[in-house]
Amino acid sequence: MRILLAEDDASQAESIKSWLEMDGYNIDWVERGDHAILAIEQHQYDCILLDRGLPKASGDEILKTLRAQQQQTPVIFLTARDSIHDRVEGLDLGANDYLVKPFNLEELSARVRSQLRQHQSSVGQDLHYANLVLDPQAKTLLQDGKTVNLTAKEFQILHKLMQRPEHVITREQLEESLYAWGDEIESNAIEVFIYQLRKKIGSQYIKTIRGLGYRMSQD
Repeated sequence: MRILLAEDDASQAESIKSWLEMDGYNIDWVERGDHAILAIEQHQYDCILLDRGLPKASGDEILKTLRAQQQQTPVIFLTARDSIHDRVEGLDLGANDYLVKPFNLEELSARVRSQLRQHQSSVGQDLHYANLVLDPQAKTLLQDGKTVNLTAKEFQILHKLMQRPEHVITREQLEESLYAWGDEIESNAIEVFIYQLRKKIGSQYIKTIRGLGYRMSQD
């Protein structure tokens, strides 16, 4: 899961980033609103944590743009604005949740999990391909009704491929879904994960399209 954190308080951002990374999320952090807009245009996020008082473009402006474009990515406002009017205004702008600073990091984790569950339940039904059934919510894979144990990154790769099985997914797209900015990526990391997946489910299900990437296959 990849999360965008837009927060101009560096100390608080580092705490949030470190905490959520321990939950297994990949976190991209920006300090300015215009940088948040650029990140959203270039990457696909599972959740956005948005400070309302960002420089260069406010959280309100960013959220209005998102919703005007019909993007339904869950957004949690992180803000010191704590009046009832502020809360109502933020939710009416299209925020999915509203967390007032200072907040407990465990509560933040719970709210992120809640939004991810709700979003996945609305857009992420079980994915079926041949004898494979992948459940995005339970994070499970069944093959012929039997559970196949996958690591988190193996699951993410297969999920990405099964979402659009007829399309070629590039190595860069797979890397983007697995890693946050600044993460060290081994040059053959994707190849290793694909190799491990093929060992577990069968080599015929993932086809290498030379020079392009990978797609699902029943050959």
